[in-house]
Amino acid sequence: MTGGAHLRVVSLVPSTTETLLAWGVVPVACTRFCEQPGLATVGGTKDPDIAGIVALAPDLVVVNDEENRRDDAEALAAAGLAVHACSPRTAAEVAPALAALAEVVGVVPSAADRGGPVPSLRGLGLRAFVPIWRRPWMSLAGDTYGSSLLDAIGVTNVLADAPHRYPEVDLGEVAELGPDIVLAPSEPYAFRPAHLAELRAVAPVVPLDGQDLFWWGVRTPAAAHRLHRRIAEAIDG
Repeated sequence: MTGGAHLRVVSLVPSTTETLLAWGVVPVACTRFCEQPGLATVGGTKDPDIAGIVALAPDLVVVNDEENRRDDAEALAAAGLAVHACSPRTAAEVAPALAALAEVVGVVPSAADRGGPVPSLRGLGLRAFVPIWRRPWMSLAGDTYGSSLLDAIGVTNVLADAPHRYPEVDLGEVAELGPDIVLAPSEPYAFRPAHLAELRAVAPVVPLDGQDLFWWGVRTPAAAHRLHRRIAEAIDG
């Protein structure tokens, strides 16, 4: 790993913060959702402290088109700050997105820290429902990183063809699609035992690490292994 250590970067994306730290680039600030208690925070992903970020005079602010608001990115750019969007939508897009990020922050990641490709693993041959919210119940369509990562390990999202990327769903209608399993991630919604009991009416439930499913970046290859192992162990009993 070379370069980038002295660049002043603000990261408004939790998975990008994790990746930057793995590269030896310590952000001068990040969001409160980045889970980095040693770093200063500048609000959340949807409500960043624009004035506070500007006052830090960073060389670069990294954003994501799903997690951050366009208005905030435009406000930062209007204040004269360099803004870089890192927004992979599929597992295959992670490595190119990280290559572009590495170039802009001036680092050369090791082969292990380039975020891809997703390893070749035994296809699990399952159809899954993936809830991401409750009240209303919501899921994800095929044009999302999480769905594509599952597809890479042989798990088909039963709502892959939904017309909206994050559709609202009815559990009864989902059950009629006949999923083999329900994969319940730990975030963005913290499903409680009572919620998991509701989901068991659809199919057997397998709780998953939400960060492994949704945080793209240097963790992507290892996350694919962990998700594959977790699901395989659950279905094999």
